[in-house]
Amino acid sequence: MRVFLGIDVGSVTTKVAALDEYGELVVGRYGRTEGRPVMAVQRMLREIAEDLPPDAQVAGVGTTGSGRYLAGAMVGADAIKNEITAHAVAASHYFPETQTILEIGGQDSKIIILRDGVVVDFAMNTVCAAGTGSFLDQQANRLKIGIEEFGPIALQSKSPVRIAGRCTVFAESDMIHKQQMGHSVPDILYGLCEALARNYLNNLGLGKEILPPVVFQGGVAANQGMVRAFENALKCEILVPRHHHIMGAIGAALLAHEQMDATGRPTRFRGFSVVDLDYRTSSFECKGCSNRCEIVEIKTGRELLARWGGRCGKWDV
Repeated sequence: MRVFLGIDVGSVTTKVAALDEYGELVVGRYGRTEGRPVMAVQRMLREIAEDLPPDAQVAGVGTTGSGRYLAGAMVGADAIKNEITAHAVAASHYFPETQTILEIGGQDSKIIILRDGVVVDFAMNTVCAAGTGSFLDQQANRLKIGIEEFGPIALQSKSPVRIAGRCTVFAESDMIHKQQMGHSVPDILYGLCEALARNYLNNLGLGKEILPPVVFQGGVAANQGMVRAFENALKCEILVPRHHHIMGAIGAALLAHEQMDATGRPTRFRGFSVVDLDYRTSSFECKGCSNRCEIVEIKTGRELLARWGGRCGKWDV
């Protein structure tokens, strides 16, 4: 049984997906990166190896996310792709007519515009927490509500309040004010959902032609309050894939499959034994020019696996 692995290493979570040669998910894993991407990838691969069928043979590996180069060097990736490409490929796999992708993760968010299956425009937010899942996490924590309860409680809202969602600091003070005025928790929670959706569309969606079908991906897509807030704002149905939380990893696996079919060469995958290797990462500053690039390298033992980060490619391995 040929399987293709996709690894999506983000700042908050790491996702791994194993697909069969027909593009069906065999097994998937989702967990916290916890600031240790190497250990997170090893932990996920160990779990995937235990759950794969005994006759499964890895025929290709793709990596994506902010830690894609690190993960690619560790496992021997056949395809290393950015998140925009991976999410677009995954969405088109499940919904071939997709024209807009809304993706909100823990620390960043993005909008992707597709036409006829091709990415024609996109925008990313990596600097403002008010447009990410951490915005909801922080406020749910203030109200002593688990994030898994957030959506169902928000849907109970009868008269949502308007909360200033342009900044997490202002949102928190505004939320406290609304609590002191006596507004109910469901109304405040759904007001937060509307604030995040409004902030997302005003920042990332500004000037974009948002057409249905609209697919909502990322961990925040599990929040039913956010789904309804986007539906009300865009006046159309929002499609949420069954595996919305690991779509980046699924896209990376699909890209690896495509790469292996196109080249016909054997995979570079180093095997599941990588979960037991001791990896070390370090960096240094190149002083060859005024750019002063930070060069990152990863080693196992004395073996240099990869080096990246320069603008000119002088140090790349």
